[in-house]
Amino acid sequence: MQHFTPHPYQQAAIDAILDKPSVALWMEMGLGKTVVTLTAIDTLIYDAAEIRRVLVVAPKKVAEATWQDEVQKWDHLQHLRISTVLGTEAQRIAALNTPADVYIINRENCYWLVGHYGRHWPFDMVVLDEASSFKNHAAQRFKALKAVRPKIAKVVELTGTPAPNNLLDLWAQIYLLDQGERLGKYVTHYRQAYFWPTEYSWEAKDGAGDAIRRKISDLVLSFKAADLLELPEKIVEDVPVVLDAKAAIAYKTMEKKCLLQVDGEAITAQQAASLTNKLLQLCNGSLYDDDGQMHQIHRCKLDAFDELIDQLDGQKALVFYHFRFDEEQLVETLKHNHSGLRVAVLRDNKDAAAWNAGEIDVLLAQPASCAYGLNLQQGGHHLIWYSMPWSLELYAQGEARLYRQGQKQSVIVHRLIVKHGADELVVKALNSKDRNQNTLMQALKSYIKERG
Repeated sequence: MQHFTPHPYQQAAIDAILDKPSVALWMEMGLGKTVVTLTAIDTLIYDAAEIRRVLVVAPKKVAEATWQDEVQKWDHLQHLRISTVLGTEAQRIAALNTPADVYIINRENCYWLVGHYGRHWPFDMVVLDEASSFKNHAAQRFKALKAVRPKIAKVVELTGTPAPNNLLDLWAQIYLLDQGERLGKYVTHYRQAYFWPTEYSWEAKDGAGDAIRRKISDLVLSFKAADLLELPEKIVEDVPVVLDAKAAIAYKTMEKKCLLQVDGEAITAQQAASLTNKLLQLCNGSLYDDDGQMHQIHRCKLDAFDELIDQLDGQKALVFYHFRFDEEQLVETLKHNHSGLRVAVLRDNKDAAAWNAGEIDVLLAQPASCAYGLNLQQGGHHLIWYSMPWSLELYAQGEARLYRQGQKQSVIVHRLIVKHGADELVVKALNSKDRNQNTLMQALKSYIKERG
């Protein structure tokens, strides 16, 4: 548990939430928008008594764990009651009927939620995490919130990419803040005021961007990591991955089978490596059998990776993986769900040069393939650990590919961590100040005792 001392920009964000009826925080990933929002919520409920019930609408993987983990992380938030509104309809209804301060639901169920309550909307504050997912004025989720917007006292929008495509994306997001006061009550009026029609779309008029920014300036606080942090800086963001019910059962079954094969007190380094390797495979969703055949068990981490790429919204990312099946599955996921991104697997220096030249959006690599002497800092500042390495040396050297002299931006490290899985074992060892083989061995022994 940690003590939260807000940076000046974080305090400014907290104050904005407290003071304004509605506000958009355009904060890049890694700047602490979740803890900022929760801190303001805590004040609004328990100090100011202005708010009673808060709804957080987020991407599914974020809704599963991110907000819950932040509450557990900070000492001043321990008393906040969280209810996670996910699962079957019966499970969602049970969660809604559970006394809590903050209710968290995935954006796909927003339409259902509004229909469920009808006229009796109970939330006086709504937080839209990754608000750019409400940019489409024709989408059901937007129409649903638009219908209940008059019943909501305070709206907070959180995103690092408010206009991922163009300025047209702003109208729906701003409408949910001010109900059309600044950019018009109808998207048609917004288009007519600031855009010219083209054959296939709309083109912004000269000066439209500046005019729009002036209109919404009192509603929006914009924060960029490069402006706020002394550079270069490394920010580590652990992205929790929650296994679904079927995956959790499969994982626990295989985990128990693996742990029965070793004695926690007499475990050898070879056993430790083999055991950890299998458990980490399970965290990633697949498993090799004795014949070397791969069997996919779940896609939970792949789905979390998919959402993370969405949130980066075109910002370049170096992705470290470990297993052969990781490469295949990551390439396939990117190909199908992010076809507009330029994706490559690091094979040689030509790929490294293309990355540094800005010709690659997502570069997949095994840490061992670029552990030493390869400079990749010119190509981007986001690093994703899809697979956490057993080797402390590989971990440190992998991060050093971006976090090194010549890097002009803060390096943001995203670590995909399966909750209650072997990923947590590796993180525990990596976070230890005594980074050696003995630390890993002791961590594994402790893990066996806890899980066995």
